[in-house]
Amino acid sequence: MTGPVITDAPAPLIDLMRTVPRWLVLTGAGMSTASGIPDYRDADGAWKRQQPMTGQAFRASPARRQRYWAGSFSGWPRVAAAAPNAAHRALAALEAAGCVAGVVTQNVDRLHQRAGSRRVVDLHGRLDRLICLDCGGRYARTAFQQRLAAANPDLSAADAQAAPDGDSPVAAARSQRFNVPDCRRCGGVLKPDVVFFGENVPRRRVARVRRWLADADGLLVVGSSLMIWSGLRFVRAAHAAGQPLAAVNLGRTRADDLFDLRLTADCTAALPAVAAAL
Repeated sequence: MTGPVITDAPAPLIDLMRTVPRWLVLTGAGMSTASGIPDYRDADGAWKRQQPMTGQAFRASPARRQRYWAGSFSGWPRVAAAAPNAAHRALAALEAAGCVAGVVTQNVDRLHQRAGSRRVVDLHGRLDRLICLDCGGRYARTAFQQRLAAANPDLSAADAQAAPDGDSPVAAARSQRFNVPDCRRCGGVLKPDVVFFGENVPRRRVARVRRWLADADGLLVVGSSLMIWSGLRFVRAAHAAGQPLAAVNLGRTRADDLFDLRLTADCTAALPAVAAAL
């Protein structure tokens, strides 16, 4: 194996996508940074901040849930106000043109859908919805924000520091006095309908992505370091099946040696150029 072609110009990716009819696209946090939602990792794949909340900690510790919701209360408005960027719109255009068979995103911001992509798997769930861990009830995040505000009338969500997935850092004193409403149906624990770190992606969701991958002709990774197994597994599966593999990412990934082509460029510049050419 000679290793991937590495370039910062979109022309090689355009040529590759012209020869491979339909691509499945796997996107990560780098897809949404231009929309004002920060990513978790630097160009080398290392954490930029303290590791985020784990599912185990959220379930086991009322204090950790309190800290999470205090941060989410502050960070949610910025996520809710985020708009799709040029890269999101380019993927939607490529899908409409028949070049993209679907998008599998590790992001929970729903920006692909808002940009017009129709075939999307939210691999890690969606931040705009809550689930009750006791009765399974689901609620809109916007309505819960109003409940959080009513339960904490002396606190404001304004001027929060931007953070990945809207989980803004908060002072311990603030989180310790933060009131978190329970499920209105059963009084149970409410959690964002997302896959926290340390949790498994639902099997049906994984199976759906595998079906989409089998039906596609190649896999394109955009804005992901692939440092976690949830996305890396599909790159390895595509490689094992002999499918063409390409990446658009500014930093290194955990699968650099598997790609046929690595485009080291900002996706908001590269993907519109690809969409315009195809």
